[in-house]
Amino acid sequence: MATDTDRRALLGLTASLAALPALARAQNALPAVETVDLWPGGAPGGEKVTVTEQVILRTPGGDPNDTAFLNVTKPWLTMRRPAKPNGAAVLMIPGGGYVRVAVGKNGGPIDAWLASVGITAFVMDYRLPADGWAAGPDVALQDAQRAIRLIRARAPSMGVDPAKVAVIGFSAGGHVAARLATQHGRETYAPVDQADTLPTRPFAAGLFYPVITGMAPYAHGQSLKQLVGANPTDAQRQAVSAEQHVPADAPPTFIAAAADDKVVPVENSVLMWQALRARKIPVEMHLQEVGGHGFGLKGADGQISPSMLALDAFFRRHGLYA
Repeated sequence: MATDTDRRALLGLTASLAALPALARAQNALPAVETVDLWPGGAPGGEKVTVTEQVILRTPGGDPNDTAFLNVTKPWLTMRRPAKPNGAAVLMIPGGGYVRVAVGKNGGPIDAWLASVGITAFVMDYRLPADGWAAGPDVALQDAQRAIRLIRARAPSMGVDPAKVAVIGFSAGGHVAARLATQHGRETYAPVDQADTLPTRPFAAGLFYPVITGMAPYAHGQSLKQLVGANPTDAQRQAVSAEQHVPADAPPTFIAAAADDKVVPVENSVLMWQALRARKIPVEMHLQEVGGHGFGLKGADGQISPSMLALDAFFRRHGLYA
């Protein structure tokens, strides 16, 4: 049941988002997007990597910022600073089935929304597990751990509380985010600088239509193949199943998905909800009847998605920002 605090938060957010369509149409009016490389020099474990990084349009002849990165060799973060920082930061991890990363260097509507309500917004490009990296299925997790550490290292200069860095992930990016939230106690790479002394546990997590499990019958076939190959063992499946590794100190987690998702079975979300509940981790799940795979900031009616409004209320209730 919604509390008075939740209702006030939703009313305030709805009012603040009334101008968002104009914001989305006028990207040039938004704070500039800055880009920083994740790793100084080369990313770790690349001795046997021979692929060449590519960037393509997701729709030929379409929006020049609607891009995807393939065979990523030099992952990066974009940052959008709000006009009035509220002390919180969010790391966004896009999807792409671990074959590509559906991301653009000029930002998009969701990080624009985050900045419009005072959040310092980051979007991560990340390496892909089938490209020969020594870390194999953990390579994107390496990048996510590095990203949250870099954000925390630079937080004081950005008006951000280093403790209040959340993560949200979409589809395969939801899998990366879920692993960041559940495996923050495991070091996946050797430190490269002072930033790597900082913690990797997110303050909170948001998972949208996420890939979660590697176990039959609900594993997302493409993601699983990219992570561990065409004929994985049970041990390999379990190792990449986020629901199998929920620690007692996992962060509060929000989950949103649609029952008619034909890409990633909605049972992935249910399994994560059950695993978090079993460990007594605060968790909220929104399952909508229709919506398919890939719904984002706005619903089919052009209005702000109820799941995004609910995410905002969840983050506020758990103290990420007021």
